[in-house]
Amino acid sequence: MTKPSQALVEDMKKIEGDILILGVGGKMGPTLAKMAKRAINQAGVEKKVIGVSRFSNGSLREELESSGVETIAADLLNEEDLQNLPNAKNIIYMAGTKFGTKDNEHFTWAMNAYLPGRVAEKFKKSNIVSFSTGNVYPLTSVNKGECSEDHPVQPVGEYAQSCLGRERIFTYFSHKHQTPVLLFRLNYAIDMRYGVLLEIAKQVNAGTPIDLSMGQVNVIWQGDANEYAIRSLLHCSSPPKTLNITGPEKVSVRWIAQQFGERLNKPVQFINEEKDTALLNNASKAHQLFGYPRVTLASMIDWTADWISEGGAMYNKPTHFQEREGVF
Repeated sequence: MTKPSQALVEDMKKIEGDILILGVGGKMGPTLAKMAKRAINQAGVEKKVIGVSRFSNGSLREELESSGVETIAADLLNEEDLQNLPNAKNIIYMAGTKFGTKDNEHFTWAMNAYLPGRVAEKFKKSNIVSFSTGNVYPLTSVNKGECSEDHPVQPVGEYAQSCLGRERIFTYFSHKHQTPVLLFRLNYAIDMRYGVLLEIAKQVNAGTPIDLSMGQVNVIWQGDANEYAIRSLLHCSSPPKTLNITGPEKVSVRWIAQQFGERLNKPVQFINEEKDTALLNNASKAHQLFGYPRVTLASMIDWTADWISEGGAMYNKPTHFQEREGVF
């Protein structure tokens, strides 16, 4: 997940200035930071990668620093902490919250919609790649094509609404200050320790019926998504550019489960039937810019099955990809 492609190495030579990653302590941040640092080293350029997080527990800070990533412990909602951050030329904004939104909506909105305004004011002269989500789109017909970037947004539930709020706030400040911004609408990055494929594989392995209500999904290898995010620093603009980020396939959940059944030698059980709508994104613009993902769907399925069989480490957190009412 941290191995840079030659295309990323070449792009790193073109990216001017240091890279500051806000919210580096999340699921994707550590591998993104390490990939950026490896690309810098291979490119032979002088540039810092700085990761910002609360670093409230665990050994992540030491892990990142041992990989050459500088770290800053900060609470981004604390104005003093935010203002004390260095003014890096490049910002990758990964801070936000999703799970636990229900009954804690005020915090979700503070993180996902209020904080972006403070960040946009602080870093008005920087390039900003802001992570977002395909959840800002509505569920669409599985037979009529996925949502491209020009599809009207229609977020379902407070999490998705707050993420659209984040986009709107960054867009406002991009217009106000001519700040170059890219809105990075990601659907379902796959990590061996967490993700849609792991969730389905675990259910198959445990003999738990697979819910087919959300019958189709998009997925992308986390390393490919990380690479796209770093390379997106060269494509920020004012007004902001929007990119959908996911794999090229619209994948059947039923088919995925059957693939795991074959690899794990387990019978597969299903509940419910596939609905005629699903959360599906078209990422052809990103593929045109960056090329197709390096890791294929079949490889992700093989690796996940092996990971399950060998008892690999897991985060043991559900993705809730089946959620159709936007309650997280």
